[in-house]
Amino acid sequence: MTISTMEHDKEMETAIRESAHGILRSVSPITRLREWRGSDPGYERSVWAKLAEAGWPGVFVDEAYDGMGLGLRAACAIAIEVGRHPLPEPYMAGAWHASLLLNALPESALRDELLSSLATGSAVIGVAWQNASGAAALTQEYSGGELSLNGERHWVYPARADGWLVLSDDDALFWVPADTANVVTTPHTRVDGSLCATLRFENVRIAGEQRLAQGASVQSAIGHAHALLRVLQAAELLGIAQESFDTTLAYLKTRVQFGKPIGANQALQHRMVDAYLQLRLAQAVLEEFLAKYDAATLEDPALFEAECARTKARCAYAAQHITRLAIQFHGAIGYTDELDVGLYLKRMLHLTSWLGGIRENRRLAGRHRGTESAASTRIAYDTYPLDTDWNALPEDEFRAVVRDFTARNYPSQYRHPSQRLHWDEIKDWYFALSKQGWIAPAWPREHGGMGLSPDKLIAFIEEMEAHGVARTPDQGIINIGPVLIRYGTDEQRQRFLPKILSGEHVWCQGYSEPNAGSDLASLRTVAVLDGDEFVVNGQKIWTTLAQDATHIFLLVRTDKTVKKQAGISFLLADMSTPGITVRPIRNIAGEEEFCEVFFDNVRVPKDNLVGQLNEGWTIAKALLDFERLFVGSPSQAQYALNQLRAIGEQRGLFADAAFQDRYVEAMLNVMDLQSLYGEYADIVRRGEPLPPSVSLLKIWATETYSRLCMESVEAAGEQGGDDVPIEAGDMLLHPARRLFNSSITTIYGGSNEIQRNILAKVVLELPTG
Repeated sequence: MTISTMEHDKEMETAIRESAHGILRSVSPITRLREWRGSDPGYERSVWAKLAEAGWPGVFVDEAYDGMGLGLRAACAIAIEVGRHPLPEPYMAGAWHASLLLNALPESALRDELLSSLATGSAVIGVAWQNASGAAALTQEYSGGELSLNGERHWVYPARADGWLVLSDDDALFWVPADTANVVTTPHTRVDGSLCATLRFENVRIAGEQRLAQGASVQSAIGHAHALLRVLQAAELLGIAQESFDTTLAYLKTRVQFGKPIGANQALQHRMVDAYLQLRLAQAVLEEFLAKYDAATLEDPALFEAECARTKARCAYAAQHITRLAIQFHGAIGYTDELDVGLYLKRMLHLTSWLGGIRENRRLAGRHRGTESAASTRIAYDTYPLDTDWNALPEDEFRAVVRDFTARNYPSQYRHPSQRLHWDEIKDWYFALSKQGWIAPAWPREHGGMGLSPDKLIAFIEEMEAHGVARTPDQGIINIGPVLIRYGTDEQRQRFLPKILSGEHVWCQGYSEPNAGSDLASLRTVAVLDGDEFVVNGQKIWTTLAQDATHIFLLVRTDKTVKKQAGISFLLADMSTPGITVRPIRNIAGEEEFCEVFFDNVRVPKDNLVGQLNEGWTIAKALLDFERLFVGSPSQAQYALNQLRAIGEQRGLFADAAFQDRYVEAMLNVMDLQSLYGEYADIVRRGEPLPPSVSLLKIWATETYSRLCMESVEAAGEQGGDDVPIEAGDMLLHPARRLFNSSITTIYGGSNEIQRNILAKVVLELPTG
C-alpha cells in the first residue's frame, strides 16, 4: 500500500468516524439504552431507517446491490464510535453478520435479494447457527419439492428480525422468514438489555430455493464471516474501552476528596497508566490487523482466523479491564444504574461472550500460531549485494536470508547465553554484522544502517532470537549513534558513527550515580571548562560492560547556579584518558556485568560536547527515549518465550491444557508488544521525536519478559532451582539465571514505577497534589 493510499484511507476513516459520531448523538441519546433495554423488540424501526439512510447496514454490501461497499476499515470506524456511544439497534447482529455471510456464498437470486434488502434497511436479518449443549440438532428432510426443518438454534441475535440465515447440522444454510409457520421464537434478555432468542423449528416447511448453499463451502463461509465479526466486535470493544477510560480519567481530575483531586493519589495514577497501556495495546493490535487486511497479507485461512481471534482477545481484555476499573474508581455511584459507566460494562460483557470470550479467542489464536514450528528454509545471504533494499524483499525471503547469515556466522558456542557476553566473546559476530551492513538495523541508510521498516525490524529480531543470538555491546548502536544523528555536528557524526559501525569504538553509558539512580537530574559529576578542555570529576555507577568499552558518553554538571535540569551538559570521552578508573560489580548471578567508573581530573576535549553547553538535559531525555524504545523491543520477551516453549516441549507440558493456556497468553502478549513496538519504531524511522508515551513500551516489555522468565522457572520443575543449564533440543537454557537478568530490566532506563509517574503526569495530565 502506498503512502498516498494510506493517507486517503486514514482521511476516509476519520470522515466516517466523525459522521458516525454525529449520527449517534442526533438519533440515539444514550438514555435510549435505558428506555429500550429488556423491551420487545428492543429497538426502533424508525431509527433503523435513519441508519440505513446513512448507509450503515450496507457497509459490506456491494454497490450493485444498493450497498456502500466500503469494507472492514470503514465498518470498524463506525463500530468504535458505537462503542463510545452505544445504541439499541442491532447494527452488527441484524445487518453486518448476515451480509458478511451472504458475501461468502455463491451468487443466487435469493442471496442478491437479501443483500439488497439489508443495504436498504428494509430487512433486519440475523444468523441462527449455534446450539446449547444437549439441545436438539437441527435437521432437514426433503419431500415433495419442499424442505422440512426440525430442531433448535440458541443465542440467535437479534431476537426480533425479519428472518434468519439458519444453519443445519449437516452444513446447509437456509433463509427462513420470521413469519414462517411453526417457527417458535423464545426471546430472553442479555445482560446489556438486548434480546436474543432460542428458535425451535417444528416441522417447518420451506421451498427448496430457500436453501442458499450446502456442504463444505457453508462452513468455510461461516468461519470467514465469524472471523471478521470478531474484528468488528473488537472495534466496538475498543470504543467501549476508550470511552470508559476517558470518562474515568476526567473523573479523577475533578473528583475532590480530603481537599485534593483523587487523581493525585499515586496508586490510582499507576492503575490508570496500566489501563492506558491496555488501551494502547488494543489500538495497536487492531490497527496492525487492518493494515494486514488492507494489504491482503493474511491469505492463509488458519492464520486469518488466528489473527481475528487475537484482535478480539486483546480488545476484549482492554475493555474488560477498563470498564471494571471505571466502576471501582467512580466509587459507590459507579455501582448505581444512574451512572453510564455501568452501561459500558454490560455492553462489554455481551460482546465479549458473543463468539467466544477472552480465553476462548486466545485458544483460537494459539491453535494456528502455537503449533508453528521454526522455519528451516534458508536463502544464501551472499547472493544479495550489500546495498540491497531489504524492505523490498517479501518477508519470507528476508527471514530466510537472515536465517542463513545467522547460521553461517554466529558462533555456535554462544547460542542462548544466560548472561551478557563480553567484547572478546562476541566481537567476531559484531564484525560479521558490520561487514554485512547489518549492525544497525534501525539506523537510516544514509548513516550506514539498514533502515528497516517496523515489520522487517521485528522479523529481524525474531530470527535472531530464534537462533539464540546474544546481545552485543550495543550502547553505540542504540543510544549514542541515534543521539549524534539527531543532535551531533557533522564533524562529530563523521568522527564517531563509522567507528561505531565498524566496532573500532565500543561505547558505555555514564548516566546513573550513587544516590541518583532514576533521579538523573541530581547528578554530581562536575565538568569545568579549562581552555579547550573540560576537567571532569565524579563517579558513575551501574555502567554496563564499562570494562570492555573504549568510549563513554556521560552527563555532567557544568553550572551549579541554576535549577538542576538546566546546568547539565552531554560529553563524550575516551576511556583510555588518564584519570578514568573502572571497577566491576558482581551481580546476584555472580557475573561482572555492571561497573563503577571514577573520574579524577579527566580532561575531555571541548569538541566532544554534544549540543550546547548546559543544554544536555534535552539530549539526555531523548537518549532515554531511544533506550526505552530499545528496552521496549520484543527481543528479550521473544527470547524468553522461545525458552518457555523449549522447556515445555522437553518436559511434555503442552499435553497439559493449563500450561497451553498460559503459553498462548504469553505468546499473544509478546505479539501484541510487537504491534505496539512497530508504531514507535516507525516514528523513529520517519525521523520524528519519540513521544513521552514510549515509556509504555518499556513497562510492557520488561514486565512481560519478567513474567515469562518466572513461568520458565515454574515449567522447569526441579531443574528450575539448578545452577546448571538444561538441555532442550539444541538449546542450553538456565531459567534461574535468566530470571535474575529479568529483575534488572524493570529498573534500568528509569524504573517502571518512575515511568508510570512520568506517564501519569505528562501523558495523562493527572494532578500532582
